[in-house]
Amino acid sequence: MSENSRMPQFPEPFWRDYVSLPSFPKLEDSISVDVGIVGGGITGITAAYLLAKENVKVAVLDAGVILNGTTGHTTAKITAQHGLIYDELMQHFGIEKTSLYYDACKEAKQLIEHLVEKHDIDCEYKKEDAYIFTDAKAYISQLETEKKAYEKLKIDSELVDDIPLDVSTKSALIMKNQAQFHPLKYLKVLVEQCVENGVQFYEQTTAVDVEYNKHPSIITRDGKRVTCRYVIQASHYPFYDGQGFYPTRMYPERSYIIAVKSDKKFPGGMYINAEKPTRSVRGARIKGEDLWLIVGENHKTGQGKSTMKHYEALQKYADQHFGINEFAYRWSAQDLTTLDKVPYIGPVTKAQQSVFVATGFRKWGMTNGTIAAKHITDMILDNDTPYQDLYSPARFQADPAIKKFTTTNADVAKHLIKGKLEYTENNIDKLTPDDATVTRINGKRTGVYKDKDNNLHALDTTCQHLGCEVHWNSGDRTWDCPCHGSRYSYTGEVIEGPAKRPLNKVDIE
Repeated sequence: MSENSRMPQFPEPFWRDYVSLPSFPKLEDSISVDVGIVGGGITGITAAYLLAKENVKVAVLDAGVILNGTTGHTTAKITAQHGLIYDELMQHFGIEKTSLYYDACKEAKQLIEHLVEKHDIDCEYKKEDAYIFTDAKAYISQLETEKKAYEKLKIDSELVDDIPLDVSTKSALIMKNQAQFHPLKYLKVLVEQCVENGVQFYEQTTAVDVEYNKHPSIITRDGKRVTCRYVIQASHYPFYDGQGFYPTRMYPERSYIIAVKSDKKFPGGMYINAEKPTRSVRGARIKGEDLWLIVGENHKTGQGKSTMKHYEALQKYADQHFGINEFAYRWSAQDLTTLDKVPYIGPVTKAQQSVFVATGFRKWGMTNGTIAAKHITDMILDNDTPYQDLYSPARFQADPAIKKFTTTNADVAKHLIKGKLEYTENNIDKLTPDDATVTRINGKRTGVYKDKDNNLHALDTTCQHLGCEVHWNSGDRTWDCPCHGSRYSYTGEVIEGPAKRPLNKVDIE
């Protein structure tokens, strides 16, 4: 294996390379606005843009820096082809609501395309056909059934026996005229438009709660208040639950992405297989050179084998089918799936109509995040929107929600108990640089990471959300919770919620 084809040592998405993003101050004083938005990704920024265009006073808060969360780690497909979903939705919701789901995805794509044209955004927006393909006989009939669902919804599509990729294929379903882009180049322009229209951005500002007096107020970790008429939680996982019991109604999954260069020319199109393990492929360009983005290896956060094995599996797949000249980037992403696979977009509970939530995008955040922004904006502006019943966070479908609810929460209970009873006698003296272990110090389960300079970082592994025990993620150098997906850096800082506070440090002197 050549030096260039070796896996990068550190995970980093290439979207942030070669894009100069603005920086913003931390919130130092309490403020009042019309709408407070928590989360500087595609949902929060699109909502801020749409509201500011209507002369609404908006502030956007981000716990880190904008465009570095799920949006910054996406594969950036703008498509309504969200896996084998439409026949399933018809079985559970009926054709009317399934048609609304497709219409919402189509509207999101149209809004992105409209804004690209309106502001002449150079973001590599490109129309592509989207393919679901299979090499397994058992999935051929599923693709045929999905094709019938497409026909009922009048989706421009085709069922074929082969695809342009050099992979063995028995059948493939094409959804015509979808798209892809560079999400940060697109959103950078929307941020600039937001600033021109008076939107206030604050970075390194962590929201931890919402309190009500006459109007809701966002409370930050530093005790500052953002008083507003409406709150939009665009923070991936709702930081404010409002007794909506979201941890019991969603589960987190991670997926992995590698970006490689190949002698083979990318043939165009966007691809995802029907069977497991998931393999998704699209092309991209950087500095005039073609990249292949290979995605897959889904698993529940904090569970399963060593996370480096997932990167290695994608590397093997890419080298086998396309050949790797250079291994340019690797990174991972996390998203949430609801009980019925449709996002929760709307008031956090029926009794709290001024606080909105947008979550559960199931790894299809470009369309789901965009329509979430449009849908919530329409509700705030009192415009007509057809999606209230479809996306209502208060909904509960008897089928499949009850079964999934039971399965999801049984899994949480299993990992909660397993972590508490786990026995370990690992010795930190045996740790090598850039490695971690779980041991017990003074009887307390403790995670210890040794950095490149041989410094030890010891943390109480009890998740600050609901008390599960976190596990080491070797691929991303993080501590991940197997119950609800909270993630922490090796120094204990929160990377992803629902946890709001860092892990407690342990003194090992």
